Amino acid sequence: MNAPLRKSRPYLFHGQTQSLCETCLKLVPAKILIDGDDVWYQKRCREHGVQMTKISSDAAYYKAELSFLKPGDRPLDVQTRTDFGCPWDCGLCPDHEQHSCLAIIEVNEACNLTCPVCFAGSSQQATKQLDLATIGRMMDALVASEGEPDLLQLSGGEPTIHPDILTIVDMARERPIRHLMINTNGLRIASDPKFADALAERRRGLEIYLQFDSLKPEALRELRGADLSKVRRNALEALEARGISTTLVCTVKKGVNDDEMGDIIAHALRYRCVRGVTFQPIQDTGRNLGFEAKTDRVLLTDIRRRIVEDSGIFGEADMIPLPCNPTAICIGYGLRNGEQVIPVTAMIPKDELVAELPNAVTFERYPMLRERIFDLFSLSTIEPNAAQRFGDLLCCLPQVAVPEGLGYENVFRVVISNFMDRFDFCVGNVKRSCVHFVTPAGQIIPFETYNLFYRNGEIERMRGVG
Repeated sequence: MNAPLRKSRPYLFHGQTQSLCETCLKLVPAKILIDGDDVWYQKRCREHGVQMTKISSDAAYYKAELSFLKPGDRPLDVQTRTDFGCPWDCGLCPDHEQHSCLAIIEVNEACNLTCPVCFAGSSQQATKQLDLATIGRMMDALVASEGEPDLLQLSGGEPTIHPDILTIVDMARERPIRHLMINTNGLRIASDPKFADALAERRRGLEIYLQFDSLKPEALRELRGADLSKVRRNALEALEARGISTTLVCTVKKGVNDDEMGDIIAHALRYRCVRGVTFQPIQDTGRNLGFEAKTDRVLLTDIRRRIVEDSGIFGEADMIPLPCNPTAICIGYGLRNGEQVIPVTAMIPKDELVAELPNAVTFERYPMLRERIFDLFSLSTIEPNAAQRFGDLLCCLPQVAVPEGLGYENVFRVVISNFMDRFDFCVGNVKRSCVHFVTPAGQIIPFETYNLFYRNGEIERMRGVG
């Protein structure tokens, strides 16, 4: 009599985490399963049953992410206690594992668009504008937490329509904040030359984070409710004429604009003022009209694959996990001369990237990097010691020293920033979140948990059931 044969499971059990039930948002156990190139969460909610959600389309990249992880930097101050456990104590609570690499202050709820996709749920019907005293206290709370914050982003609503936006910019510049961004749809910049001139007067340390989702009118209509092609063009021309540093930011929705990575990068390189492009997979929070998870979700690894295949610049080795938050952010850096770009991320040894206290990366230490930059800029006469500190590529990447005469205008970066939602939420990953909202109450709350639980006031109810 033959003994029955045991059967192997049709997947690899990679591990387990805590995620969210996609129906009730309770914390639930989730198996991490690898099936070929795909990585899945298998969640089990006692009330709503088993849910299968794909979180990655590149198992090799997924498995490599945590090998880039570096020790987190602690904030100088926390704002709440650890009473209920993650994610119910934001924030920041003492149990959070990363400081604020990028902090966001929403100066208003008012907006001059009503986009079908808006995690803040802003609209032309909203009228709330924060007063200057409140905004000043929010900035002070961030400084108390960070000392010298790396990056503050003014957002909304549409921050440029705040009646005191220029005063708010000046307030930020009076504080020890290293870099300031304005997150904008570009309408005012495109139509108000005096406002663009005023920004140009403040351009040192200032960057415009310009909404730029697509080059196709039909995609813009679906994502933003209008064909904003002319607005985007006029805004970019205004920024270019005034030499104001700009990052293009693209919300990506599957089947709408997920085939445009290469075209958008090429378009960005036509403008000297553009320092890079950030791609954000659509996050299912706030207002997300017509969203269907099975058809509309796009993954970080989907976008990364498109960049590698279509950009003609950044290869597999160039688009790496960001060491401070490797499961959420993928980044590639290059140095540019006009529309030519030399990617440099792959030339920096991995141990340099993940070191707790990285040294400056210099051409003398990495001859390949030096030779490629010389090729790009024809700088063969530059002396080896004629290098100045380039500054941080990002606060969690090592410093790079480049030849005298090159500066921030020679940087070009491509970033994929995935903000978790009810589908791919992971308690371990949210503890490493380094993009944080500052609230009027002086709390500092991770982007993901703020949009899921705190913005809409759901947190009190969830503390009782989570």
